[in-house]
Amino acid sequence: MTRRSARRIPVIPSEAYDVDCRRCPRLAAFLDSVHGNYPGYFCRPVPPFGVADARLVIVGLAPGMHGANASGRPFTGDYAGILLYATLYKFGFATSPESRGVDDGLKLIDARITNAVKCLPPENKPLPVEIRNCNAYLAAELAALPDRAAVLALGRVAHEATLRALSLELRRQPFAHGANYALGRGRVLFDSYHCSRYNTNTGRLTTAMFERVFAAIVRHLDCERIAAPAG
Repeated sequence: MTRRSARRIPVIPSEAYDVDCRRCPRLAAFLDSVHGNYPGYFCRPVPPFGVADARLVIVGLAPGMHGANASGRPFTGDYAGILLYATLYKFGFATSPESRGVDDGLKLIDARITNAVKCLPPENKPLPVEIRNCNAYLAAELAALPDRAAVLALGRVAHEATLRALSLELRRQPFAHGANYALGRGRVLFDSYHCSRYNTNTGRLTTAMFERVFAAIVRHLDCERIAAPAG
């Protein structure tokens, strides 16, 4: 597929991320504990990766212990990032199919990756209050979402966090793999099972299933170009 042209890199709004955030006591204490065991790990709220006004925003659950929590980049260093970055590259949203670390030169193209919860939770299970506490950051990120943009929610928690951040009703738009919902102003929310090791190893999510979701996203983003008359 044709590579998308690189875009300018605006600054992520400060209200969308706070590296010193400790508003969730359980998560803050857990990060302190993990940092004691792994002093070389990032062990802070993980910032979004990609341009602030990207037309594709991918929302995950939370950083993984030895992945984003270690590297400081979403989906980098853990199993879930393997399928995600390979798919982003295949569909023209990344300059490389593999994310190895924050200094590897990889750039996202018209895309941004973030999480519903920016801090590592114990057992990868944030509490409802922690998801709500972090939702203001996601809301600030999505406030920059352009018209006709796409949001990809990886799993139910990300799906519901996205709707909450946009002040939309959850019960009218339930999570389902392959589902999509209008968000207004031509923007669309796409759902996929999370690309975790459990989901891919059990076959709940296959590469083909994941790529079909991305194909639908590309059709949405490129629909004006595709619909334009030739000549």
